[in-house]
Amino acid sequence: MLNRELTSSLKLYAQEFRSVLLVGPRQSGKTTLVRQCFPEKPYISLENPDERMLADSDPRAFLGRFPQGAILDEIQRVPKLFNYLQEILDNSKKDGLFILTGSNNILLQDSLSQTLAGRMGILDLLPLSYRELSAEYRNKTLSELILQGGYPEIISKNRQANLWYSSYVRTYVERDVRQLKNIENAMLFTKFLKLCAGRIGQQLNISALSNECGIDVKTVNSWLSVLESTYIIKLLQPFYQNFNKRIVKTPKLYFIDTGLACSLLSIRKKEELAHSHFRGALVENYLISECIKNGLNTQTGQAFYYWRDNKGLEIDLIIQNADLVELIEIKAAQTYTDDFTKNLRAIMKLGEINESYVLYDGLLEFEKSEGIRVWNWRSFLTR
Repeated sequence: MLNRELTSSLKLYAQEFRSVLLVGPRQSGKTTLVRQCFPEKPYISLENPDERMLADSDPRAFLGRFPQGAILDEIQRVPKLFNYLQEILDNSKKDGLFILTGSNNILLQDSLSQTLAGRMGILDLLPLSYRELSAEYRNKTLSELILQGGYPEIISKNRQANLWYSSYVRTYVERDVRQLKNIENAMLFTKFLKLCAGRIGQQLNISALSNECGIDVKTVNSWLSVLESTYIIKLLQPFYQNFNKRIVKTPKLYFIDTGLACSLLSIRKKEELAHSHFRGALVENYLISECIKNGLNTQTGQAFYYWRDNKGLEIDLIIQNADLVELIEIKAAQTYTDDFTKNLRAIMKLGEINESYVLYDGLLEFEKSEGIRVWNWRSFLTR
């Protein structure tokens, strides 16, 4: 059984709100987690066509079957339920009455903003983080972890990652995407998805994506919104405070799961990853994604950014938590060189920084005279 760090927060939210919504990508472990935390509640999957038909045709009768509440899985399949849940929750004094899960943030946000604002606690569950892995999996090399990704079924059932991800992409495009947008050309959307994978760690260039995929700019923006709302990609925004005003304002593109990214890039073996020109970007993606997972799992309220000025000076990741600002440079190498700290030293002259780190794959850890900490990435993720 996989222990999820979000467990305590989920139980706490059920004591503080009349309903709780757990959102995240498909197959991230939402159903397993809510059923483990609330075994006494009836479980209903709205992927079941019979349940979905009843919920859609007669919402009052559907919800009336559960006077003591229930777990409603994939709630975005029947958005109209939110209107009827509002009345039930308003007339109930019981906390944690309904536990909901969903994998489609756009449909959920539209419904929630109109009906359940203030009545529901919302939590995000991403695929397994490095900290949630067993010792057996933590001991894998960085390349192996990048290829494997964090989806629970791959890890708990020891699936072949390349086969699992190929099936995941096909299911995702045919079900989730078509539910959100009436995209008729599934092959074109899959091509777009692969083009995004080829731009990991790069600043988003809408015009280039439009030209290469043969779609207009409006469609590019729409499809990027779909990918972000279904937890496939993360657009990392630039840090705009302090330092100076000559900054780049374009977000950078990353994938929530590097295993999925590797599959889209046709990287299937660690030997292929070792010689791929995408390796540096995938290492950067993996560590940024892990930091985001840790922030969500621990509910620390951290915000994540990158920074780049118009002269090319760049910091891979900035973590902000209240007044604490951490600068992080990510390197794929196993051997440290002083060149790793060049950007950090330059930017530390521009503003007040609390802590600075170089994360790399080597074992030697120390602190430079400028206050820059050089750490192995495993130490940073498990601190």
